[in-house]
Amino acid sequence: MNRELFNEDHQIFRHSLQKFLEKEAIPNFEHWEKEKSVPRSFWKKLGNQGFLCPWVDEKYGGLEADFRYSVIINEEMEKVGTGLGGIGLHNDIVMPYIDQFGTVEQKKRWFPGAVSGSLISAIAMTEPGAGSDLAAVRTTALRDGSHYIVNGEKTFITNGIQSDLVLVVCKTDPKAQPAHKGISLLMVEAGTLGFSKGKQLSKVGQHAQDTSELIFEDVKVSAYNLLGEENKGFYYLMEKLQQERLLVAIQAIASAEKMLAITMDYVKQRKAFGKPISKFQNTQFKIAEMATEIEIGRTFIDQLIQKHMKAKDIVTEVSMAKWWVTDLAKKVSTECMQLHGGYGYMEEYEIARRFRDTAVTSIYAGSNEIMKGIIAKNLQL
Repeated sequence: MNRELFNEDHQIFRHSLQKFLEKEAIPNFEHWEKEKSVPRSFWKKLGNQGFLCPWVDEKYGGLEADFRYSVIINEEMEKVGTGLGGIGLHNDIVMPYIDQFGTVEQKKRWFPGAVSGSLISAIAMTEPGAGSDLAAVRTTALRDGSHYIVNGEKTFITNGIQSDLVLVVCKTDPKAQPAHKGISLLMVEAGTLGFSKGKQLSKVGQHAQDTSELIFEDVKVSAYNLLGEENKGFYYLMEKLQQERLLVAIQAIASAEKMLAITMDYVKQRKAFGKPISKFQNTQFKIAEMATEIEIGRTFIDQLIQKHMKAKDIVTEVSMAKWWVTDLAKKVSTECMQLHGGYGYMEEYEIARRFRDTAVTSIYAGSNEIMKGIIAKNLQL
C-alpha cells in the first residue's frame, strides 16, 4: 500500500529505525520475552539514535518531529513484537501529558532523561477495583502543606517495574461530587519513601513488556509534582485518551499486517496433498478476506492520523477505530493460526506469540465495550 501520509524524510527515518531494530532488537527479542523485560541498555540505545520522544522541543533534547514519526516508531516496534509497546507508552502517552500540562521547570527536569533513555515512565490509572471507570479510583493524594500524602494501590501498570517516573491518577478531593471532579495527576518518582513496586504480573502474552503492581504507603510528594491544576485531572485524561486509543489502533493494524505477511509466506511453502496450501480455494478466500479488511482498516487509520495532526476532535472515530481494528487483529490472529495448522500452536512459530499478544488489545486503553458506549453517546442514542 502506497501511503501518501509520509514524505521522503519520514521514509528515511523509517529505514534508519528498521536497520537499528534488525541489529539491536530482532536478534534479542526472544531472550527479552523469556526474561520478561526489555533491558534499560536498549532504551538508552534508542535514545542515542533519536527514537525516544522525537516530538520533544529541541531545547530539551528532542527533534521537534511531527506525529508521523511517532506513528513510524509504533508501527516498527509492533512489527518486532507487541512486547515493545511500553516504548510507545513512554513516548506518546505519558510524556505528552507533561508537554501539555507541565510547567517549564517540570519539562527541564524530566524531558532530557525521557529523550535519552535514562528515565523510563509509566502511567498509573488502573486499580484492583477500578479499570475503565476512572472516576472510581481510590488512590488518594491529600494536601499537607507543601506536599501531598499519597496512599493507594495500582495494578496492570505497563513499565511498572522499570519506571523512574509515574504519572499517578489520584483523588485530591475524595468527597467531590460528582467523583470525577476530585481527580488530579501527580508525578511520583521512583525511590520516594513509601513508594514500592509490587510483583511483576504473569501475563498470557506480551511477555517482554513488564507489567506490575504499584503501592503507595504514606508517600510524601512535593506539590511541585502536581501536573496542571488540582482536581482537573479527569479532564486532562479525557483530552489525551484520543491519542492513546489511536495509538492502540495503529499498533493493532500493524500487527494484523505482520500476521498476514508471515502467514502468506507460510502457506506458499507448506504443502499438503502434493501442492502448496496457498493453492487451495479456502486458503485463498481466507487470505483475500483478511487482506481486504486490513486495507480498509489501514485506510481509515491513516485518515484519522491526518485529522489528529490537525487537532480535530475525532473521539467518536477513534473509538470506532480502536474497537474495530483490535477486534480485526484478534480475528486475523485466529485465522492465521488456523492456516498454520498444528505448527501455529507451537511456540517456535511467531504466529503463536502474536495470537497471545493480540488478545488483550480489546481490553486496555478502554475496553471495546466502553468504546461502543462512547460512540452510542456521541450518536445521541
